[in-house]
Amino acid sequence: MGRNNRGIAKRRVSRMGNYAIASSIGDTTCFSCTTFNILAPIYKRLIHEGRTCKESDFRAYWLNRNERILDLLLCERSSIICLQEFWVDNEELVEMYDTRLGDAGYINFKLPRTNGRGDGLLIAVHKDYFRVIDHRDFLFNDFGDRVAQLLHVELVAPFTQCRTKNVCREMLIVNTHLLFPHDSSMCLERLRQVYKILQFVDSYQKENNLNPLPIVLCGDWNGSKRGHVYKFLRSQGFVSSYDTAHHYTDADAHKWVSHRNHRGNICGVDFIWLLDPSKYRKVLRSSWSDAVFGLFKYLVSRASLTGEDAFAFLKAVSDGDYITYSGFCEALSQLNLIGHRYGLSEEETQDLWVQADIDGNGVLDYKEFQQRIWNSMWSYQTENVIKDQEDTANGAQQTTTGLSVKNAAMFPTEAENGLWPEEYSLSDHACLMVEFSPAR
Repeated sequence: MGRNNRGIAKRRVSRMGNYAIASSIGDTTCFSCTTFNILAPIYKRLIHEGRTCKESDFRAYWLNRNERILDLLLCERSSIICLQEFWVDNEELVEMYDTRLGDAGYINFKLPRTNGRGDGLLIAVHKDYFRVIDHRDFLFNDFGDRVAQLLHVELVAPFTQCRTKNVCREMLIVNTHLLFPHDSSMCLERLRQVYKILQFVDSYQKENNLNPLPIVLCGDWNGSKRGHVYKFLRSQGFVSSYDTAHHYTDADAHKWVSHRNHRGNICGVDFIWLLDPSKYRKVLRSSWSDAVFGLFKYLVSRASLTGEDAFAFLKAVSDGDYITYSGFCEALSQLNLIGHRYGLSEEETQDLWVQADIDGNGVLDYKEFQQRIWNSMWSYQTENVIKDQEDTANGAQQTTTGLSVKNAAMFPTEAENGLWPEEYSLSDHACLMVEFSPAR
């Protein structure tokens, strides 16, 4: 990096840092969260002496870049730091992060990807803001060797307004990095990864008899606001914290970017998702089926099929004006949703069929097809609200501290306007920071 470019980067680090420090220290009732894919040196491509190589081959390069990344993180002083593509296999780099973050008051948790991929995840939480109650690692055991981290934490000082008796100050933090959508066949597996994460979080809460807690999902989701993963999370009541801070809607996908991928495309894929405990979630199993049926609709719509065409496609050679299970399976096979190692399992396929067959008579008529497959996708309406409220009322008389989004920023700042500066060299991702304010 040239001297002039280094100076530009330094000024931008300061600007981002000044924003974070001014807002955090000025109001001691807030805490901040940063997510950043720091591009592992084993993946960063360089042109050296006319040939393509990896940054991991040149210690001076990766060491300098990661020192600057740490400078940025420590300048921001976020209460929570979630990193993806952390080079866990390099002892020197790991020690550098452990030492500098540890000296700054952070507790660090690292998780390698499976099958010795070399990179992984890191969560660091600041001791001045949080007490760590528990942490769990989750291995997807999928073909992308993906993993996720869960931290169960409690807010501590300086949140004096949360110290009232019988007020729960706990929250869950998740850090992950989803599979890259190399082609449309990856869509199903990416949806399944999100489903597994939400099942993992739900299981943890049930296992520990927890009342609904704020959930913060951080990471590189490798999908934009136009994608199926985004819609799946929205159907579960999660909101994009950055979009909330800037009053963007689900349609404002073009307003910001956070990544320039290996194909040269710029897109917004890094999110800090928030689920407030006051939000009643749609039944997870229903959201999953809606997501898969949404993928089905997308695949058949690419072939310019209408709803009636899709019904005929599913009906196949049925003797009547209805869809049979065999016709349903045949259509899913033709769309490459079943019939291979990472397609829908037999159990998943049967469960989808049961949810679509509303009257339980073993076939789907056109009304059921319209209601459960063609027109029900991505409904953000919650189900069983009355039941959930009754369950909460019958539980422990305890108020849970919720979270509101106060502000959000990205570095480099050009990313906030949908631009990618050529001189930016810390990563191929932007650094996203969100400030939260606890509220009863």
